[in-house]
Formats: sequence, C-alpha cells, structure tokens
Amino acid sequence: MTQKQMKAWIDKATYEQLMAKWRFAPSGDLFFQGELGEYYRAKLDEKRKLLSNIELVKISKQIGWNNVE
Repeated sequence: MTQKQMKAWIDKATYEQLMAKWRFAPSGDLFFQGELGEYYRAKLDEKRKLLSNIELVKISKQIGWNNVE
C-alpha cells in the first residue's frame, strides 16, 4: 500500500477503526512512523473531538484488548 493509499484509508476510517488499528498494530507498523504517523495521530484526534466521552468509552469497550484484526 502506498502512502497515498494509506492516507486515503485513514481519511475514510471511523474513529473505532483507527483506534483498533492503533491498539493492535504490530510494533513498527508503517502507519505510525514519520509523517504518516503524525497524520494518523492528527486524524485520530480530529475524529475523537467529534464524540462524547460516553461514545469514546463505548468504542473502547467494543474494541477490547483481546480482539485481533
């Protein structure tokens, strides 16, 4: 996947999808390195601000800690 394709995925992903990837990605995942990592974090924060605390907790619980994509 090219960086352009990765950015397109980030843009289309829901907050839940971004958080699941963040939580379960293997160490060294290219989504979280360099400029792309900064872009990922900025989009994650942007989408987080659109949700209430209750929604954020619900999403976190839905993702869990034992799920692997």
